[in-house]
Amino acid sequence: MAIRRRSFLTGTAALGAGLLGGFPHIWIKDYSLARAAGGEIKVGVLFSLTGTTAIIEESLNKATIMAIEEINAAGGINGMQINAVVEDPASDPATFAEKARKLVVGDKCVSVFGSYTSASRKAVLPVVEKRNNLYFYPTLYEGRECSKNVIYTGAVPNQQQDEFVPWLVEKFGKKFFLIGSNYIYPKEENNYCKKLLEKLGGEVVNEEYVPLGHSEFSSVINKIKSTAPNVIFSTVVGDSVVALHRQYRAAGLDPAKMPMASLTTSENEVAAMGGDAAAGHFTSAPYFMVHKSPENEKFVAAYKKRWGDDKVTHFVSEACYFQMYLFKQAVEKLAQSDITPDGIREAIKGQEYVAPQGKIHLDKENLHTWLWPKIAVAKSDGQFEVLKDSAEWKAPDPYAAYPNQKCTETGLKEA
Repeated sequence: MAIRRRSFLTGTAALGAGLLGGFPHIWIKDYSLARAAGGEIKVGVLFSLTGTTAIIEESLNKATIMAIEEINAAGGINGMQINAVVEDPASDPATFAEKARKLVVGDKCVSVFGSYTSASRKAVLPVVEKRNNLYFYPTLYEGRECSKNVIYTGAVPNQQQDEFVPWLVEKFGKKFFLIGSNYIYPKEENNYCKKLLEKLGGEVVNEEYVPLGHSEFSSVINKIKSTAPNVIFSTVVGDSVVALHRQYRAAGLDPAKMPMASLTTSENEVAAMGGDAAAGHFTSAPYFMVHKSPENEKFVAAYKKRWGDDKVTHFVSEACYFQMYLFKQAVEKLAQSDITPDGIREAIKGQEYVAPQGKIHLDKENLHTWLWPKIAVAKSDGQFEVLKDSAEWKAPDPYAAYPNQKCTETGLKEA
């Protein structure tokens, strides 16, 4: 289903009245107080369908649309259909800001769901804060952010690294080579990794950053060979992940001796690079497609039925899916006149939902999500094998690398 730059209503009930006749739009003039009206709830969907990160963001769009379709087909939210306005920011932060402004100011969306990279989230942040809107962000990210205008449903560093880095040191050794894409997320994740390594007596033999979309890793591979680390710790994103893995394999490096350990390589990138290039390398994330639960079996089956049997789910698409249901639960608590960004924010605090990964919880203090850390190894068949599954969900600490700071309901507090 190709949907570009237009408003649409999804679900069976929407097909007649929504697409043919349309619902009346009664919006108050002050865009900062956009609210649901005329029997529908208008939301923005802002994921890149073109550009360097489309390799991953297209699947985020798909998971979001599928959740909206499911909710609408089941009767909507208190009888109201979700009307999604889809925009393509083309993997460009400046375009993200431009499209977010259109969704919030022009389209009067009560919330926007979007972004993969932190660069794009940072570009959108001033827009939603100025207009007092809500931005649902599904991606694992670097933390060090405390905004009342963002609902964070992806993992922060402590949820991915607290178990992963000690496990890697124990299994492979203490010498780490850090390689990431050149923007804030990899640098902050590596900052946290270095703090953990320091406690474990580890060392960083080299730290490299490459531009987004980078595809030539021969110099990086040569440095890896010369420094001989025990672990290559990767925060490379987008289609660069595919290039790095393929060139690693072509160089004859052995994951049994020197694996790549990633926070960003999911089933989606593995499908793009091929199972042979991914096999033997590790990822830490709250969700993998092979996770065993009734909720995940339903999610995977529905996703394949909707988008194609060759499609895969992964830890960011799963967050896209469950955050729409958190939104639904929050809006269900509100009278129609209260379905505003402020109303939704208050209603979503403390919400819980049994997601494909397990039961998740939206922290009322910092608006981040309690998640289930897992460590998995990629297999040649394109899937992962989960090697370690957390015994309990883990609280988000977006300032884990900065213990003198804490995100609270009233804002960032200095210790």
